[in-house]
Order: sequence, then structure tokens, then C-alpha cells
Amino acid sequence: MKGKILAIFFLVLLVGCKTNPKKNNDLNYMQNIEQIATEASAKNSNSTIQVGDQLIILITAKDMDVVKPFNQNYSSSELVQSNALAGGNTPNQGVTTVFGPTYIVDTEGNIDFPVLGRINTKDKSLVDFKEELRNRMTKYIINPTISVRITNFKITVLGEVNKQGDYTLANGQGTILNALGLAGDLTMYGKRSDVLVIRTENGVITHGKVNLQDANLINSPYYNLKQGDAIIVSSNNTRDVAAKQNPNTGLYLTAASIAITAVAVVVSLFKK
Repeated sequence: MKGKILAIFFLVLLVGCKTNPKKNNDLNYMQNIEQIATEASAKNSNSTIQVGDQLIILITAKDMDVVKPFNQNYSSSELVQSNALAGGNTPNQGVTTVFGPTYIVDTEGNIDFPVLGRINTKDKSLVDFKEELRNRMTKYIINPTISVRITNFKITVLGEVNKQGDYTLANGQGTILNALGLAGDLTMYGKRSDVLVIRTENGVITHGKVNLQDANLINSPYYNLKQGDAIIVSSNNTRDVAAKQNPNTGLYLTAASIAITAVAVVVSLFKK
């Protein structure tokens, strides 16, 4: 009798203690990275300037007085401070501290720039736009330094992550891994093999799914983010099963295991 009771007790414990049925390696990212060329994502890294983008454009040179006409009403001291803060590619949550003239891209993709007049940004990446500005500046300034940043490069992360919300990426660039890092990573219930990215570019909405467990992720056009991207992490089967269960199931199992333990102890005492 005692043996049967103990057997039932251990069986209940096994059922009650069973948690996530997924294997541990199902939580790992980019599991086959050794077989994938890490430079493959470069072809997808250039994001084009979009209507409504807020661009901070700073022109610097050895003689800061020469560039004043191209920097609106900013003083040399402010320009030096702005230039010092412009470096780095690490995405940061919130507003990045940057000073400088701000230009908003109009509905036709243009900005009005001092001295140079109207400049079109349509279908141009930041790299392309900087090069165009540099070429035009050489007519007026010797060896100009051009700094262009997008200050409203925001993405949204929703679903099974630890910190849902909107995030601003510094320097207008970042990867899906950067974004998920800002969101505190996926929870244990996040479906790593099926992450949805919704993108709006030039007024056109597209979407695609990526597998975080597969290193071929870096070849996806959704690996490098673009402004306005929304990342949605769906729940895995474990979360779905848990949602359908009675929330008191765990309490019932615990109570049952305690009761069986008590019965086993009583039986053991009577048999002595």
C-alpha cells in the first residue's frame, strides 16, 4: 500500500513540475552562424530617406566661420559640440542629444538648404545624400566635413518581449537584434522561429517573417531595420496551452501532492 501511494505521489510531482516542453536550444539565436557569411547583410543595410524624416545636417571645416552660412544661425561653439556628439552607431532608447540645424523632408522629398537651395532626397540613402552634399560644398569650402543624421528613426516592438514600446535608433540605423535587445529580449514564450516585421516605405506597406534561430536571418531584407518598422513577436505553443488552462491548476496539483505526502507519512507511522 505504501509503495502504491508513493508511486502516485511521484507521478503527481512529475506532472506538476513539468514546465516548458521546448528544448533549451529552441531558445538560442542564429544556431548555424558558422555556416553563414557574416558580411552577407551589407547589401540590405542602406535605408533610403523618407518623406517626413527629420535630418540634422552639420557642415564643418578647419575655418568654422566659412561654414556659418550653411549652418543657419548656429555658432561655432555649438557646431563643435554637435560634431562631438554625432559619433557612434549604438541604438539608444528615447531622444538622442544632438544639436544642429534640422530639416524636414517635404512631401516631394525635398529640403530647403541654405545657399544651395532646394535639394531632392528621394530614393537616396544617407551615404548617397552626404556624398552629394560634399560634392556641392567643395565649390565653396575646402575639405568640408558633412554630418547627416535622422533624428526620428523610430521602430515599434510588440508581443512576447519583456519591454514593448517605441524605440528611437541613433544615427538612423540598427538591426532587428538591436531592436529586440532594446526591448529586453523575447520572453521564454516568444516564438523565435516566426517573428513578423511590418514595413512602410515610400507609402507602400510590406511585411515579412524572420527566423531568429537561423543565421540566414542576416540575408533577410528585414534584418537591417528601416524607419517606422514594427516588429511583432507571436507566442509559442507553451503560452497558448498555458492560456487555455485553469489558472488554479498549479494550486490544485500542489495541494494534491501535499495531501498525498501527508497520507504516506500517516501510513508509514501506523505500520511501525
